[in-house]
Amino acid sequence: MAKYNPLHTRLLFIDRKLREKCFPNCGSLADEWEVSVRTIQRDLDHMRYELDAPIEYSAQHRGYYYTEDQYQLPALNIRESDLFAIYLAEKLLTQYEGTPIYDNLRSMFGKIEASLPDKTVALPSHDPGLFTVLPPFTTVILPDVLTTVFDCLRNSTRMTIDYRSPGGEVAPREIDPYHGVRFEGDWYVVGHCHLRQAIRTFSLARMAAARKGTAQFVRPASFDFRKLFGSHFGIHWGKDEVEVRIHFSPKAAAYVRERQWHPSQRLEERNDGSLILVLTVNHLLELKRWILSWGDGARVIAPRELADDLCQTACRMAAMARMPNGDAK
Repeated sequence: MAKYNPLHTRLLFIDRKLREKCFPNCGSLADEWEVSVRTIQRDLDHMRYELDAPIEYSAQHRGYYYTEDQYQLPALNIRESDLFAIYLAEKLLTQYEGTPIYDNLRSMFGKIEASLPDKTVALPSHDPGLFTVLPPFTTVILPDVLTTVFDCLRNSTRMTIDYRSPGGEVAPREIDPYHGVRFEGDWYVVGHCHLRQAIRTFSLARMAAARKGTAQFVRPASFDFRKLFGSHFGIHWGKDEVEVRIHFSPKAAAYVRERQWHPSQRLEERNDGSLILVLTVNHLLELKRWILSWGDGARVIAPRELADDLCQTACRMAAMARMPNGDAK
């Protein structure tokens, strides 16, 4: 038995011995756990006075026992900082409402609360004045689709989906789901598409239907989601990496400095308070949308093709803004 186990692990050991009704004493417990008698005595006092454990000493059997057979040692022994972490996690859980995992997670939090000692400060779950989590905008996903995809992911089962293209056409796809992704309010599944014979990413919001098949598949050992999406910006990915240089005005630069936008990012400060953000990405679609969100506070320096694309997009937007109401097509 290892000597320096955490306190709660040792308490679970003492609890098991007491439940076995073998009347252990400080000496026998100390020998088996390889700690001092004084340590065991402190543990027993902690169980008695902090956890309200009904422990008594039997002079006849020369050992300790539980006076209540139904007593349960609390499963958790946590600090106030841990309690606050649980509180925040429960708040963050709201962004998963409506998904198959939501009820299970809510149940888990209920079990955590029930396992805490009576003397532990209660979780501030119902106090809206302490903390608020504003979830991202979420897509609308059919409940049956979400349930089917999660089921096929768990059981490595091939599935057929009716997938809607950006143009609105719906066509069947047969896929082997490898990996689920939650990103900016949408759920995606990454897997092998039998139509394209390649790994593709599918948005659950664009699935008109999903049907579980009977064929099982084995996820390739070579599949590594982190490597696959290593230099992505957003959920889309490609094969060729490109270095992007974006100049931010002094006003926008103040906000850019506050975040880690990409693992590869590098900031080049300018004397006027502006900066250049350098990224290496393998897909430009979502990066383009992100750059446009900065308005005139961001200007692409390289690559030239991206700068020209953004310029043309901005010109089309300006033209549409000048159209009379109802003339935009």
